[in-house]
Amino acid sequence: MLFVLALSAYVTGFFGYLGYLIFHQEIYHKVGHYFFVLGLGIQTFVLLSSFMVSGVMPVENLRETLCFTAWAIALIYVGFNLRFRLMVLGAFVAPLVCGIMIASSLFSGSSAVSPDLLKGVWTFVHITAIFLGDGAFILAACVGIIYLMQERAIKKKQHGFIYHRLPSLEVLDKMGYACVAFGFPMLTFGMIAGFIYAQSVWGKWWSWDPKELWSVVTWLFYAALLHERLTVGWRGKRAAVMAIIGLAVVLITFGVNFFLLGHHTQFTKF
Repeated sequence: MLFVLALSAYVTGFFGYLGYLIFHQEIYHKVGHYFFVLGLGIQTFVLLSSFMVSGVMPVENLRETLCFTAWAIALIYVGFNLRFRLMVLGAFVAPLVCGIMIASSLFSGSSAVSPDLLKGVWTFVHITAIFLGDGAFILAACVGIIYLMQERAIKKKQHGFIYHRLPSLEVLDKMGYACVAFGFPMLTFGMIAGFIYAQSVWGKWWSWDPKELWSVVTWLFYAALLHERLTVGWRGKRAAVMAIIGLAVVLITFGVNFFLLGHHTQFTKF
């Protein structure tokens, strides 16, 4: 019931954000944001309740993993919206969260792993930091898409429907950078915690697991993106395109164990 309530609130929030995008009236955004935050609150309550009762991180199977992913994206969006007030972004993020929630309902809720593997401080830090980092990278990609849409409208001098609803390129660039700047240390902390956890459980911090390899690839990609921005001055369109490419890297990292076996395969079983 709580899952349905959270999803219903998210869907209602999406229609509110969509109404703002179409009619450009702030009341639609306020209503949409209220319901979206309500959905996030309900989902947070469910996750915290489950964790406090069982002491197990709620990622025991693909269904829970997808739900946790949706929660992380929603939380990151609400947090960054407080700072940047990028009102049109909700129309891009809300359908993504709703889609992931709906997809999660298609899979079994039975546990695919031993609960003992998901207990402990390092497990909590590893999973939470990784998912929040990925959520920030996904948000950066959404901002990158909006940046390209706005830049195209400006270049073609098509100051119509989209142009008047999108913020300036400077604001979009700053938010995109802020998302990556937040996501990178989260990914770093999550990987370090994962290495410590692996050492304590399997007796070795590195096992050539496909997800481990692709996590390093993801880390190197965003490290290079931040380095180039701070030293060479990658901004604007180039940074937006790289953020979108980064989303592809994140998705590969998330789904690599669908095809290649490793320690993380059991967390993504259908």
